[in-house]
Amino acid sequence: MRILSVSVVTLLVLCSSVVLWAQAPDAPAAVASDAAAPATPESVALDSASAKVDEIAEKVNQDERAQKVSAGILDQIYQLAERLSFPMYHWVAFALMVSGVVSFALQLTLGKLFVLAKLSVSPSEILGDIQGLVISLVGLVLTTQAAAENSTFTQSPASVLSATAAGAAVGYLFYRWGKAQELAAADGRKVTAKAPAAPAK
Repeated sequence: MRILSVSVVTLLVLCSSVVLWAQAPDAPAAVASDAAAPATPESVALDSASAKVDEIAEKVNQDERAQKVSAGILDQIYQLAERLSFPMYHWVAFALMVSGVVSFALQLTLGKLFVLAKLSVSPSEILGDIQGLVISLVGLVLTTQAAAENSTFTQSPASVLSATAAGAAVGYLFYRWGKAQELAAADGRKVTAKAPAAPAK
């Protein structure tokens, strides 16, 4: 439940941040090297697969139904970005992403040590925390880039430091909550493992 709620909030922030970032001009592309690498069977297969993917993508791009579906999805994100474009948006978004990074990073390190002390490990919880950490890190990068290109947030040390402090505090609280849930789950797994099997009828 904790991972789901954090992921939903993160997804909303990511969508609006990506829209704001996409509105900025693209950076100049790097100059390609003149020396071509020698062809190998692996590279030939990779080029063939890449060409096939490009062909499929081109067909999808020309399909009117795909264009309508894509436009509908983007329209919802654009509307969401417009509703979230309040003065403190980048401060709130940055603080939320910091809270996610702090929470999941602590959960993957200190939290898992407490669980290991009870001789109980849940791979699904580890994978969930890794996913949450990666999403939060990507969101933090995108939010910072969007803020740098669309606001004065990154130019104000007071704003950056206050958002970082607030996010770290919230992240620590979420870590404590998540750790308590994992320890309770570890105790529950122990009780289940020790319970005697029901006699066969």
